[in-house]
Formats: sequence, structure tokens, C-alpha cells
Amino acid sequence: MLDDKTIQTVNTTAPVLQENSHDIGVRFYELLFSKAPSLYNIFNQTNQKRGNQQDALAHSVCMAGEHIDNLDAIKGMVERVTEKHRALGVQAEQYPLVGETLLEAVQDVLRHKVNEEVIGAWAKAYQAIADIFISIESNLYEQVQQQEGGWTGLRSFYITKKVRESDVITSFYLKPQDGGPLPTYQAGQYITLQVDIEGDTYAHMRHYSLSDAPGKDTYRISVKREDQTEELPAGKVSNYLHRTSEGDILQAAAPAGDFTISTELMPLVFISGGVGITPMMSMVKTILDQQPEREVTFIHAAQNGNVHALKEDLQALAHHNVTCYTCYATPTDEDYQAETFDKEGYVDLAWLQSILSDKNKDFYFCGPVPFMKSVNDALREWGVPAEQRQFEAFTPLSTIE
Repeated sequence: MLDDKTIQTVNTTAPVLQENSHDIGVRFYELLFSKAPSLYNIFNQTNQKRGNQQDALAHSVCMAGEHIDNLDAIKGMVERVTEKHRALGVQAEQYPLVGETLLEAVQDVLRHKVNEEVIGAWAKAYQAIADIFISIESNLYEQVQQQEGGWTGLRSFYITKKVRESDVITSFYLKPQDGGPLPTYQAGQYITLQVDIEGDTYAHMRHYSLSDAPGKDTYRISVKREDQTEELPAGKVSNYLHRTSEGDILQAAAPAGDFTISTELMPLVFISGGVGITPMMSMVKTILDQQPEREVTFIHAAQNGNVHALKEDLQALAHHNVTCYTCYATPTDEDYQAETFDKEGYVDLAWLQSILSDKNKDFYFCGPVPFMKSVNDALREWGVPAEQRQFEAFTPLSTIE
């Protein structure tokens, strides 16, 4: 337990850290990688270049500091981070180095704004938070190891089938190379792949949502190929995967993730944008298997039919107790001729209110961050409570509020 003086000091100085969170995050990773270059094998270097990882780390630390006397208030963040850590193979012995480096970064950035008392208080707070994370992660490792077919670390899978879902998205069906059983998972979870790309010094790890219901003899992931743009380079791992062939071997960690579905019988609304359809498809198929009587609405938004993935899966849903809607931002001539969409433009509050009977539903949404911010803002404006708005971000940004 932390003493009252430590809690007060951390609470008081948390806003100062928040104001300087980006610079602290940048300095932290500079120091960390200089001390332990092998950690490049864990962290997503694309997110490092974009600044996402730095912002996410500092944001998480500041949130923990603000709520150091009531960590239940940030339970969702803790669950999300610990699931990611287990998927990446983070170990308890790595926490002291992270803590030491974080405090160095705070001192380097804030300088005269902090003194020994402040640093000492944050050192105690970090240790208290680290102990919680280590305990939770230890339980997660134990749970996955004890599952039938479960494993820790990496396991070899071969690509048994590749299916082109759209111009930019391909599905990969994966089977264990050892022929052993696959552990089940919760709809909405992801697996983590580690790939070695020729010419790169370090390995790359990426999370990919499982895009089918559990209980199959394969894992299916549906991956968007991230092409180069004026602002961003091409996605290294996504392009690597799209170049693979059936029979190739991939290394994967066991399923993880906290974006899972409630089993209560409240009506469900799934809203996906682009490749955000992947965890949603797993969820809706699972609901059809386990709760076929549950009222479900599935809304998918894409640029147009050329990049609309998993169309056959969506068409199959229409034959069940699922009401489906499609929204295209820029429909093609073929889309107009085939009448394959219900709305041109973007998902907005007025349209949601026109197609949904009421707001007394559980909403799950996933897609690019701007898409999710727009959906979240619309639902909040409508008066949908926060506990009925669940989302998954594919970037390290842990909040869209």
C-alpha cells in the first residue's frame, strides 16, 4: 500500500507529466533502446516512427498516476495493456529496467519541475503499478498454458489457405505445424505474429484479429495490405504476409485481447470500418452459434465495393437473425449498378437513428481511429452510456474519447 504523502504527490504532479507526455515518451524510448536494443524485437517500429507508441506509453503512465488511489477506474486500460504484454511475451524481469528508464526520462524532460521527493514518489507508484501488472500477466500466462492446446511463447503455423477478400485484404488460414490441437478463444481476440524480414536487423511483431468464430481446426486472420502513401511508408509486415504462399511457416503467440462480447441478451449493434470488420465477424458468428435468438444489427463502412472484405460472410449473415447495412464513402459505377450499398457517404447519427429502433443496445465498433472517434461522438451525442460503447483500436492509442 502506498502512503498518503506519496499518493498526494503523484496525484498533484500527474497533470505536469500529462502536459509533457509526448516528450517523456520520446525520451523514454530513446533511452530504453540504447540500453536494451533487443527490445526492438518486441516494439512495433512503425508505431515508433509515427509517435503512437510514445504517446500511448506516457498517457498510460499519467492515467495510472491520476488514479493511483483507485486503479479500478482504469481497469479497462490495465486489461488491454496486460493482454498485449502477454501476447508480446513481456516478462517480469523487464519491469525494473522500464521503471528506471521512465524516471530518467521524466527527469531529463521536466528538469527543474521535479525534485527528489517527486521522483521518489513516482518510483514507489511505478513499483506498485508494476506489481499489479506482473501479477495479472503471470495469471494470463498460466491460463493460456493450461488451456487444451495452449502454449506460451511462439508456435509454428503453416498457411493452409489464402483467400483474396478484396483489392487490399487477404485471409490467411493457419494450422499448427506440430499437428496439435488449437486452443479456443473469445470472439474479438487476436493472435500475434512474429516475422523476420530479410535485410532487417530485428524481428517484427504484429497483432491480427481472428476473423472467424472459434471452434475451427484453423485460425483465420484477414490482413489489409498497407500500401505506401504520401505521409506513410508501406506496411512492412502486411506486405510481407501478402507475398507469402500457401505452405509457408509463420510464428504466432496464443490468442489474446480484452475486446470481447457480453453474453447478456441486450440487442447488439456492430459498426465496422474497413479492416475493422475482422473482430466483428468473429463476434457476430459466435453470437449466431451461441445466442441465435439475440437481436443483431451489423453495419459496415468501406470506401467502395472494391475494398469491401468478407462480403460472402456478410451475405450469409442476412440469412440469419441479423439485419445488415452497408455504407460506401465513394461508390464505384459497379456499386451503383449492383445496388450493393445502403448509404453513400459516412456513418452519422442521423442515419443511425433512422435505421435503429432505439439506443437501448450494446454497440461494438472497430476501424480506423478517425472512424471510431466519429462513431463514438455520434453515440455519445445520442445519449448512449459509455458502458454500452465498446471499441477496439488497432493502434496503441488506448482511448478515443
